[in-house]
Amino acid sequence: MTGAVLSSGQAAFILFGCFFGLLVLRVPVAFALGLACLPILAIEPRLDSMSLMSETFNAFNSFILLAVPFFLLTANLMNVGGITDRLMKLSRTMVGHWPGGLAQINVVLSIFFAGISGSSTADAASQSKIFIDAQRREGYDDSFSVAITAVSAVLAVIIPPSILMIVWGGILTTSIGALFLAGIIPGLLIGVAQMATVHVYATKRGYPTYPRAAWREFFCACAHSFLALMTPGIIIGGKVFGWFTATESAAIAVLYAGVLSLLVYREMDFKGLYSALLDTGKLAGIALFCVGTASCFGWLLAYYKIPEAILSGVSAWNMGFMATGFFIAFVFLVVGCFLDAIPAIIICGPILAPLAKAVQMDPVHFAMVGIVSLAFGLVTPPYGLCLMIACTVAGMRMRDAIKDTMIMLIPMLMVLALVIVWPSVSLFLPSLISPEFLR
Repeated sequence: MTGAVLSSGQAAFILFGCFFGLLVLRVPVAFALGLACLPILAIEPRLDSMSLMSETFNAFNSFILLAVPFFLLTANLMNVGGITDRLMKLSRTMVGHWPGGLAQINVVLSIFFAGISGSSTADAASQSKIFIDAQRREGYDDSFSVAITAVSAVLAVIIPPSILMIVWGGILTTSIGALFLAGIIPGLLIGVAQMATVHVYATKRGYPTYPRAAWREFFCACAHSFLALMTPGIIIGGKVFGWFTATESAAIAVLYAGVLSLLVYREMDFKGLYSALLDTGKLAGIALFCVGTASCFGWLLAYYKIPEAILSGVSAWNMGFMATGFFIAFVFLVVGCFLDAIPAIIICGPILAPLAKAVQMDPVHFAMVGIVSLAFGLVTPPYGLCLMIACTVAGMRMRDAIKDTMIMLIPMLMVLALVIVWPSVSLFLPSLISPEFLR
């Protein structure tokens, strides 16, 4: 950059070298991103350490990011308010009689929960506490129990409302309503792939099943869960049809979950409310701190025109539509192994967007390729936050669950390939309901 002391290559070497060096020293990702910026800010005369604070604050100063704590609070209110228990009973009547009944319930409950929380880490924490010990008592292998719990939790960032979709829409100015619609079919396909995987495991290992539920029991469970199941409809429908913004829909979801938990089901007391607020504050603080430090890191990349330098080399490969889609997926898959999904979007999204535009890839399709790819990073080492949470609850080492986890990711990779090769998988619903959202 003209007037800068460091060249693009030198700045990239310092930024990424410091960042990965700090990761090796086991510094948390959010802190590593911020600390990696300090040497550049000290070397460059035009910048100073206050730039880190100002850019971090600018990232926080976003109305749309208020949706993040609101969606987390909605999930926590439903957990302490008995809503999750009702959804679990419904899941049992639906798939409990299938091979590996409890594991099938795990996946279906994750699909329901994904339509409420938007956070895979919140899903992994709650599902691990519910299912891992229960599966142990029924004779499931620990590695399988941990793997299916962690892998099913990633559905929360693919099935709307997703926190990643909100961050992506804010950073890359993509319609959040279109992203909500685009995530439904890929998310359900991944859920079906996971259930098929459970079926194969259960058949081979002889995992138990439950008796088939009577239709009366199923309809009673539907009636008890109906108000809870309306939550994703309120969130997604309100955003898609323009009744309120993503942040407003999240706030309305909080009010709705609070009314259900306090007044309708009456299973949440003030102690439970305090617990929900405390957990929300912790998770939201972690997520938003990542947004702040990643934004400063991304701002320095832009300052030194590092993305342009990277793109100039990649563009020379003259990749077509398919090759570009798989390249974007590969980058997000690799980056997701080392970075949390939110910083990965902030840093890599703007770098890869021109590549997608060059091959006329729809911005919504590009977003879904990126988000589905980043979902894998939640269960792949060394970062693998969902897998880490499940292993911690189970009291086992991550390496002992890796084999089953990798096997379960294979069908998910096939769905990702389908999303890349056949854009209609993600674009069908947006084009059907709100075609004005596309391009």
